[in-house]
Amino acid sequence: MFEIQEDVFVEDLEEMKEVYQSVGWMKHTNDVIRQVFDASNIKVIVKFNNRIVGFGRAISDGIFNAAIYDIVVHKEFQNKGIAKQILSHILEQLKDVSCVHMISTTGNEEFYRKLGLRKVKTGMARYLNIDLHNEYLE
Repeated sequence: MFEIQEDVFVEDLEEMKEVYQSVGWMKHTNDVIRQVFDASNIKVIVKFNNRIVGFGRAISDGIFNAAIYDIVVHKEFQNKGIAKQILSHILEQLKDVSCVHMISTTGNEEFYRKLGLRKVKTGMARYLNIDLHNEYLE
């Protein structure tokens, strides 16, 4: 059975790093994971048999804007509805926020569209990493 925890204190950085690495995100060190989750005011973690198998986070001012980041599910646990549950829990916490932004990883756009998110006509971004710049920007 999957256990969903909201607004948790992130304690098991090694398990979280394993989840990131399982999907090819290799730059997330323990220090980076702690920093990005400490800076996020909305956090959802999913555990299976007391092991972290997925998570997501968001940053919001609580009224006008929010941005969702890092909805990640361990490769071994994908296609079980976990990402949908994570997003649902985050969106529930953001239900009164006027605008919620999210940038999908390439190839996952349709998944998020099915969950009610839409492309932004005026979205703008800057990437310092040239590979991400080339992948995500027009």
